[in-house]
Amino acid sequence: MIAYILRRLLQVIPVFLGATLLIYFMVFAMPGDPIAAMYGDKQPPEAVITAIRERYALDQPFIVQYLNYLGGILTGDFGTTFTGQSVGEVLARTFPVTLRLAVLAILIAFVLSIVIGATSAIFKGTWYDHLQLVIALVFIAVPIFVLAFLAQFFLAVQLEWFKPTVGGENGWGDLWLPAIVLGFSVYAASMRLTRSSMIESLGQDWVRTAYSKGLSRGRVIPVHVLRNSLIPMVTDMATNFGILMVGATVTEGIFNVPGVGNTLYQAIIRHETPTVVSFVTVFVVVYVIVNLFVDLLYGLLDPRIRYVK
Repeated sequence: MIAYILRRLLQVIPVFLGATLLIYFMVFAMPGDPIAAMYGDKQPPEAVITAIRERYALDQPFIVQYLNYLGGILTGDFGTTFTGQSVGEVLARTFPVTLRLAVLAILIAFVLSIVIGATSAIFKGTWYDHLQLVIALVFIAVPIFVLAFLAQFFLAVQLEWFKPTVGGENGWGDLWLPAIVLGFSVYAASMRLTRSSMIESLGQDWVRTAYSKGLSRGRVIPVHVLRNSLIPMVTDMATNFGILMVGATVTEGIFNVPGVGNTLYQAIIRHETPTVVSFVTVFVVVYVIVNLFVDLLYGLLDPRIRYVK
């Protein structure tokens, strides 16, 4: 087990180098001058632009800029934004907000997927199963910004159950409405995976053996069937967690969440390479750790899984 964990952690190194190199090159190759875009129509003297380029090493070749960035990462320096802020400080301010939002959304989606997926499998072919399929298809088809605006209008403005926007406080309670929107937007696929996996498990010989031994339905389904059916859904949830961490830009914008999505979008627009690459670097590390946790969780869900050398 220890050797398996160490091997997985060592895999972070090539993933880190490949991801940072690719993202750094993509931002570097974007058309336009970031310094000129920063000032808009009121351009400063050429000497000022040259000094800014030298300050941020924008006058250096791509490989030199990338190696300088890697050197800064090794010393804990993520660079500075074009406004003079430390990228590390921006990351420390925005990352916890998006992390809380993603955790809440995944918990909501996880509970919905288990409850609705399991009951749909148990009552397969009934009106309840068909109704849940229609609801899932609706949430898959409706764009996230439409779902966000509807939730904001009805649940926040009309019913006043939640705050319509998050703002600077962004505590756990303030994030419930955007988390509900994100949770409902990703639960449908996981719910269908849970349903399909449970239907397959319900038809296995070991389920009939469990019933023949006198075990009750309340024991067989949650302990045996559901446990063995969770692996596809857990894998999908791990993927969704990574997507929510970096892909909640629209939802964060609608609900005014001061998280990673808004900051990363603005950094891409301004061609702030250190900011974009630093954020992506953290996402890569978090994504690898989450997937490692999921791989270890497989062994608890299915004892037949072993981590061989």
